[in-house]
Amino acid sequence: MTVLRTSMRNFFAHKGRMALSAVAVLLSVAFVCGTLVFTDTMNTTFDKLFQATASDVTVSAQGSSDTSQTTSRTGKPPVMPASVVSTVRGTQGVRSAEGTVFSTSVTVIDAKKDKLSPTSGAPTIVGSWNGNDARTMEITTGTAPKGPDQVMVDKDTAAKHHLKLGDDIGMISVVGTHHARVSGIAAFKVTNPGAAIFYLDTRTAQQTLIGRTGVFTDVDVTAAKGVTDDQLKKNVTAALGHGYKVRTAKEVADANQKSVESFLNVMKYAMLGFAGIAFLVGIFLIINTFSMLVAQRTREIGLMRAIGSSRKQVNRSVLIEALLLGVIGSALGVGAGVGIAVGLMKLMSGMGMELSTDDLTIAWTTPALGLLLGVVVTVLAAYLPARRAGKVSPMAALRDSGAPSDARAGAVRAVLGLVLTGAGGWSLYAAATADKATSGSSLLGVGVLLTLVGFVVIGPLLAGGVVRVLGAIILRVFGPVGRMAERNALRNPRRTGATGAALMIGLALVACLSVVGSSMVASATDQLDKTVGADFIIQGDQEFTFVKPQMVQQIKATPGLERVTEYKLLDATLSTPDGKVSKNETINAADATYAKDLRTKTVAGDLADAYRPDSMSVFEGFAKEHGIRLGSTVTVGFKDGRAAKLTVRAITSDDVVIDKGAMYASIATAAKYVPASRMPLDQLIFATAKDGQQAAAYASLKRTLHADPALTVRDQTDYKKVLKDQIGQLLNMIYGLLALAIIVAVLGVVNTLALSVVERTREIGLMRAIGLSRRQLRRMIRLESVVIAVFGALLGLGLGMGWGATAQRLLALQGLNVLDIPWPTIIGVFIGSAFVGLFAALIPAFRAGRMNILNAIATD
Repeated sequence: MTVLRTSMRNFFAHKGRMALSAVAVLLSVAFVCGTLVFTDTMNTTFDKLFQATASDVTVSAQGSSDTSQTTSRTGKPPVMPASVVSTVRGTQGVRSAEGTVFSTSVTVIDAKKDKLSPTSGAPTIVGSWNGNDARTMEITTGTAPKGPDQVMVDKDTAAKHHLKLGDDIGMISVVGTHHARVSGIAAFKVTNPGAAIFYLDTRTAQQTLIGRTGVFTDVDVTAAKGVTDDQLKKNVTAALGHGYKVRTAKEVADANQKSVESFLNVMKYAMLGFAGIAFLVGIFLIINTFSMLVAQRTREIGLMRAIGSSRKQVNRSVLIEALLLGVIGSALGVGAGVGIAVGLMKLMSGMGMELSTDDLTIAWTTPALGLLLGVVVTVLAAYLPARRAGKVSPMAALRDSGAPSDARAGAVRAVLGLVLTGAGGWSLYAAATADKATSGSSLLGVGVLLTLVGFVVIGPLLAGGVVRVLGAIILRVFGPVGRMAERNALRNPRRTGATGAALMIGLALVACLSVVGSSMVASATDQLDKTVGADFIIQGDQEFTFVKPQMVQQIKATPGLERVTEYKLLDATLSTPDGKVSKNETINAADATYAKDLRTKTVAGDLADAYRPDSMSVFEGFAKEHGIRLGSTVTVGFKDGRAAKLTVRAITSDDVVIDKGAMYASIATAAKYVPASRMPLDQLIFATAKDGQQAAAYASLKRTLHADPALTVRDQTDYKKVLKDQIGQLLNMIYGLLALAIIVAVLGVVNTLALSVVERTREIGLMRAIGLSRRQLRRMIRLESVVIAVFGALLGLGLGMGWGATAQRLLALQGLNVLDIPWPTIIGVFIGSAFVGLFAALIPAFRAGRMNILNAIATD
């Protein structure tokens, strides 16, 4: 109990000094808990939606997607005859069965031809209104659609796009464009995360989406009383045979949940990764805090040892203080985490993904994990300072406060740091010179880890040299005040190294990702300039948006164009000369003019020959793996057609970025073996203007595509900008998440300076007594902070650029050959670090300036 009382007294006696460390724990735990609550809430939202919308048993056409989204490249969903509905209705255990039609390969526009699609990437669904929908939705305004001129829209979409009864809506499908007026607005009885849903009557939906009546995409089956879903599935399967996909409500919900699970998991683990980085930075803060508190209490601890306290009791006392810090910080972090989750939900709602706080899900494991992580990390971080406290001898009570540094431990630390850094440097060099990306990636990971740990361990040794150089460059111009700031930073290199290392981690990741992102953009731009011969690229903005036949004809009729190239993707199974079968391959079918539109490198043959009748190309790696040479015959089994024996006329290089790993054939060849009704729609359209008419042709294409706003035309300048913007948005999001670690690092600088000021109270009083002004004192502390921040920035940016340059060498194996250092970003971050140091010193400098001179001199 004595140890506990002592720990409690010391903790609350230094509660101000503990506050910033508690904030670091709070932020890290809050980010972990916020991530878990947010992703659990999203899972709950989707679970409720999928369970509510699924009928007891669903019958789908063979070949339909496992999820509710239509992904067929033909632009039409797989269908089955209406007779299936009659057969199912007559099956034992069926209370009701109703056919439905829906598709996600539809562009919906308003009267101004603006898209009504979600901005969140959620699907746009056009389907028939039926009894199953009536069970899960409530018509709030108007009526359900009853004729070809009526359409009903979900309430969220109507609100976002300000739709009201009587407004004109156009639905552009592969069949054509159908116009109708809003007859009703319906609201989901559960949360709709963001899909835009439009309902037509059954006959109109069949005509609009399929082009004919008498077919359905699904049959919704309701079980009779007392019949389980599993038994109903068995009965329906027995009645229909195995030519259809029959699934229970649970199987449909599970399949849909699985389709969003990958996205949610990527988001979840990425955010947890950044929380882990923040925890790592927080460890330095906690170690620094307790190390300085132990050093300041050396005499007190020596007295405790002199009156009988054992090493274990002293050690335990410090660990109990850390435990209190961890518990308080973690408990507050759990509460803050719920707030972060709600904030993320509001942010996602602003981006188009609706999430309701009614579905807020807080599993018991979330606060438990947050508390466990926060407490364990804090106690482990305090272990070394606690161990150091236990080593304080009773004789320390007779000395001045502050223990001498252990020279032997410093030497061991320096040797260990040099060994780790050297091993990490060798791993990075080996990664940069690797022949294969897989082995190089492993070496890169090892190199990053070893150099990071090495720089952390060797930080005090680096601090001595780097701070002296910075002092000569930055501080000497401030005269005696600058020299005192330099000596203060050098007084405890271990403390300076640890504080700088906390800032180093976040900035190293920023620099690395900046180099990688900039190099990717530069490489892709370089490849675009070298290989793409077409002036314009026309494609949809979303993954499964294809160029519909009517738009292809309008594009070809656009004035000012010299040539237009269609480009399709066909799924196929390949049987190669070595007797092996390669499933799930893709044939890139294009017009013969594509050889001019893409100037790709070949290692054998001419790409233009691959577009001859019954000919194809393969890529270099595939050719080597299967012993394929020019003239070899490959049997191509088209998924939606017959098998074809195609002759290899060209082998393309693997040293490319655009269409890397593609196998080409002509559309004319594919059309011989794939029926027109099953031929995929165009994935892309390439267009080239007549000489001197580029600007006019570009303007004409924009006018042509106004009829289908789901399509976008870009020239090469536009395409480069899109690449840059996409990577830039990703990097900005990552920088935002890394900001948490940098904030924690800044708290570390503030805490180090605050404790350093307390440690130097008598010294500050003496300097003030011999003439140092308050302004000079504050400037000295600010300069010390700036030097520490710049020291951390130099280490971080240098390390990060080394990581980034190594990663680029691995990307070069994938065709991304250009190394581009984003100097404006690097310089901006470096200058920003100096301002961070200046900001971090404001409060400690202000407090130091307010010290009473006599009280400070009298401090023991």
